[in-house]
Amino acid sequence: MSSSDRTIAEAARAWPFEEARKLVARIGGKAPAKGYVLFESGYGPSGLPHIGTFGEVVRTTMVRHAFTRLSDVPTRLFCFSDDMDGLRKVPDNVPNKEMLAQHLGKPLTSVPDPFSNEYPSFGAANNARLRAFLDSFGFEYEFQSATDWYRSGRFDRMLLAMLRHYDEVQAIMLPTLGEERRATYSIFLPISPRSGRVLQVPLIKTDPDAGTIVYRDEDGSTVETPVTGGNVKLQWKADWAGRWFALDVDYEMYGKDLIPTAELSTRIVHVLGGRPPEGFNYELFLDAGGRKISKSKGNGLSVEEWLRYAPPESLALYMFQAPRRAKRLYFDVIPRAIDDYLASVEKMPTEELAKAVENPAWHIHNGKRVDHHAAGVSFAMLLNLASVAHTDDKNVLWQYLRRYVPGATPENAPYLDRLLQGAVAYYQDFVKSTKKFRLPTEEERVALGDLADTLRRIPDSESAEFIQNEVYETGKRHFAKEELRQWFRTLYEVLLGSEQGPRMGAFIKLYGRDNVVRLIERALAGEDLSQAA
Repeated sequence: MSSSDRTIAEAARAWPFEEARKLVARIGGKAPAKGYVLFESGYGPSGLPHIGTFGEVVRTTMVRHAFTRLSDVPTRLFCFSDDMDGLRKVPDNVPNKEMLAQHLGKPLTSVPDPFSNEYPSFGAANNARLRAFLDSFGFEYEFQSATDWYRSGRFDRMLLAMLRHYDEVQAIMLPTLGEERRATYSIFLPISPRSGRVLQVPLIKTDPDAGTIVYRDEDGSTVETPVTGGNVKLQWKADWAGRWFALDVDYEMYGKDLIPTAELSTRIVHVLGGRPPEGFNYELFLDAGGRKISKSKGNGLSVEEWLRYAPPESLALYMFQAPRRAKRLYFDVIPRAIDDYLASVEKMPTEELAKAVENPAWHIHNGKRVDHHAAGVSFAMLLNLASVAHTDDKNVLWQYLRRYVPGATPENAPYLDRLLQGAVAYYQDFVKSTKKFRLPTEEERVALGDLADTLRRIPDSESAEFIQNEVYETGKRHFAKEELRQWFRTLYEVLLGSEQGPRMGAFIKLYGRDNVVRLIERALAGEDLSQAA
């Protein structure tokens, strides 16, 4: 990267650059002892992969990309799964609930796969789903399993440090607990050699020199076990701190609800003699009712549901926008997210670097300019096309799209094809039932008749902008200047059955001049435009 480009990156105001500058200051211009800057994103695989988890990975990746524009120090991203956590409850959205109930308390990687027995455990099955999803986005990351780290011994040094500082760490944790919980709390959770369950039991003795703890098992027997080699795991807050310490994590994001936990984990890392990572707390997503989305409840949107209607980049854009503002994550945000993304991509090639680095598309595509062959096409426009064409057949709609994007086909413009497919599905599932067409008033009938005459005189070869201007001029002939907004609302309500709509010039170019004229004629004849002609 040239020095001038780096200077621009150093002054960039987009939030990923603000975060990346914190990391540059952290390392002081040179690589850490481990040789790289480590980004981490944590994942709890007790439920199906959740859209919020993806949000954390994509946002972290954006900060990582920004950092590479500011520093030549190598980077790595660990996606770390806490798959040794005990199964606390049976999720609402998985099959074979009765079978899972028989394994409550066991590490997720010791619970059978409830889906198809394709994987050796419930944890492995959910990990595979997470990896498959992240891979579909082309993320550069390294998957890490807590089970592997505990059982392989790679956490041993950290666990022995926890044991040496046991009383100090307990002193941090106990004041945050209720009286009853304090009586039995220990940062170490032994894995019962008899039942295989993760036990939440008080310790009878700790022996830092021997590296062991003594506890009472579920059957009342006294057990002494090493804290190393996967015989224990740590309570969640201590576990997070232990991971930061053992991996020497430099950067990690977390939801606003985890701020108190991050503060406790930071204190624990200091006790161990380590340095906590730089952090960024983001606001939580809300469902349609304004409640926090949950992996176990399955409320809000799933990844698969979003991708049924929209390309993945639109989801990345939604994650980029205002990460510290609570936002609804439901079906009704999808069309705007798609169109915001398309507008960002279309604008980026014309921007100087200083402006481009503030563009969401720059962060989604790591500074690369892309061409989806969708210039001038919006998702809103395609939804309205599906409405007036009265078809759920994507191939029929392609006949109109070729008029707007000459030479485009599903084969040479696959992104357009995906947009069209998503628009058809979204229209059928959410828009069709909400359409409310109305008949025009007498004043509107005159204006619509004038528009039909105007369109008949316009050559097919004219541009969308030319047509838009003619629509505007027609409105001026019949509506006062301050009422022109009502003219366009008339077009939307009468012809499209909606209070809002696309730029009419672009829509007329897409649907076809003669087809729009026929639509106007049907409206003037009092026909029901919710039905096909």
